[in-house]
Amino acid sequence: MTQETNFWRHRARHLMMGGMLTLALFLGVATLSAKPAWQSHPPDAAFIRLSFNHSGVRNCRKRTPKELAKLPPNMRAKDLCDRRRAPVRVEMDINGRRAFAAKLAPSGFFGSGPSRIYQKFEVPAGDYHVDVRLADDPAVAGFAYSASYDIKLAPAQSTAIDFNAANGGFFLH
Repeated sequence: MTQETNFWRHRARHLMMGGMLTLALFLGVATLSAKPAWQSHPPDAAFIRLSFNHSGVRNCRKRTPKELAKLPPNMRAKDLCDRRRAPVRVEMDINGRRAFAAKLAPSGFFGSGPSRIYQKFEVPAGDYHVDVRLADDPAVAGFAYSASYDIKLAPAQSTAIDFNAANGGFFLH
């Protein structure tokens, strides 16, 4: 028992110093985590996000009856389509001024996947009129889909514009 008591008696100073050092380190980290106050964006900023996946059309043609007759019965698809998809054109205006315009290439190694976009626009809080247009077929003039929105954004608020052709086009989140 004497040896155990002596062991703690000699180590008490080291344990106290270790505890004080740990407490000082903890208080330093706690202080620095609260100060200085940091914001990634101005306090009156709001966000409009344009984000979606959409596939452009494929270039297809009808096979002739002669071409179909040469094929085995299980391979007689009437349409012959390229693997690559067409690029998608997107434009967005905020309060009548062009905020974004791009031609989005299809994704994937062979260009057979959907075109993807994610753009974030930081704007002051307030009222906005947003016009969005999309063209997915280069053979057709103009835009196949378009939408207009009147959006009221509060500070730090974010709204997203998404697209789904099966549901009729653009919609807000």
